[in-house]
Amino acid sequence: MTEHEQPRDPQPLARYAQRLTERARAFDRRRPLVWDLFLTGFFVIAALIDYTGGGWRNIAQNTDVPDALLLTLSLGLSLPLLWRRTRPLPALAAALAFGAVNSWTGAVLQASLLQMLLLFNVALRLPLRTLLLASAATMIPVVIGTVRYPEGSWDQQVVPQIWSIALVGLLGIAVRSRQDYTNSLVERARQLEVERDQQAQLAAAAERARIAREMHDIIGHNLSVITGLADGGSYAATRNPERAGQALTAIATTSRQALTELRRLLDATAEQLPHANPELTPQPTLTDLDALIDGVRTAGLPVTLTDTGTPPPLPPGTQLALYRITQEALTNTLKHAGPGATATVSFSYAPNAVTLTITDTGTGGTPTPGGRGLTGMRERTSLYNGTLEAAPHPAGGWQVTAHIPVPAVPPAPKEPLT
Repeated sequence: MTEHEQPRDPQPLARYAQRLTERARAFDRRRPLVWDLFLTGFFVIAALIDYTGGGWRNIAQNTDVPDALLLTLSLGLSLPLLWRRTRPLPALAAALAFGAVNSWTGAVLQASLLQMLLLFNVALRLPLRTLLLASAATMIPVVIGTVRYPEGSWDQQVVPQIWSIALVGLLGIAVRSRQDYTNSLVERARQLEVERDQQAQLAAAAERARIAREMHDIIGHNLSVITGLADGGSYAATRNPERAGQALTAIATTSRQALTELRRLLDATAEQLPHANPELTPQPTLTDLDALIDGVRTAGLPVTLTDTGTPPPLPPGTQLALYRITQEALTNTLKHAGPGATATVSFSYAPNAVTLTITDTGTGGTPTPGGRGLTGMRERTSLYNGTLEAAPHPAGGWQVTAHIPVPAVPPAPKEPLT
């Protein structure tokens, strides 16, 4: 096969027939009455042709049936097809009444075979118990004809009819089972689609919350530092121009850092173009705390950092959470602690947990209603199965304590002895 040749469809006729069937079903779902009228009209015309053409005489038991009765029987056996889908049981009952008269008179019109089509619809749409009763009722015209005009043995006239009724009923049950199975698959696919959309919405909401939390931490902290530096710079502008220049330099550095972090956040959440290779900045970890605390000190808040215990191996996500909690707590101290406040950042390490405590000596009051600071810290802590407490310190000021468990690191596998 060359590169320009396409593989041929092994079953083009089957696919064409399937497409035609699907179109016919779609049309029937849109306009069911049109198909019902067409089918009923076809069989009514066939029944009338059998009556007017005299073909019924070839198998009739009695050829002296009046024409008016033959016309009535032809219409009575074929017209109920119009209600075969909406009212299958009443339609079958009406056809059986005319079928009983047909068997009693000996006309034996071939339109009586349409009762099987009505029985098929009963099997397709009604419960099994109703189908059994309808099948038994379908035997009434057969028994009447056998008793009225006996020919040969009894089983030769009745048994073939029983088999026909049983096959029609089983066919209806099989088609109904297939339809129920198909409908269940369609419903399951619809439910899976709904669940997929819900999962996408939940994921989008979680991503929006994460972005809002990150932007709050980045912008809130850096703006607090810039505000502190600007206040100090304006105060020193008239007394110590050199200190004012240092404050302006620190403001510029802090602003650039904020812009860099915002660009990193937006790049991480934006849709990546094909073959794009953006420069990614890693998320901050505990090794970046020194730079964070230096910036806070530059803004005018004295901060003391202490460590207790041996730091266990911490996952990057846990380090990011501890970094952001420290950043948010110090930002709140810059905003609300007031002049002359100091802060202490303390890490206490255990083999299976780490405890972070940030304490300030300020005069800050209760948290601002609707603020995202404490909410974001609690969300970050709970994400790693930790707990967070934030409350006024008994000696004055405010204290934030975060306790995060550290998953145990499995021991390295021993090398096999050689």
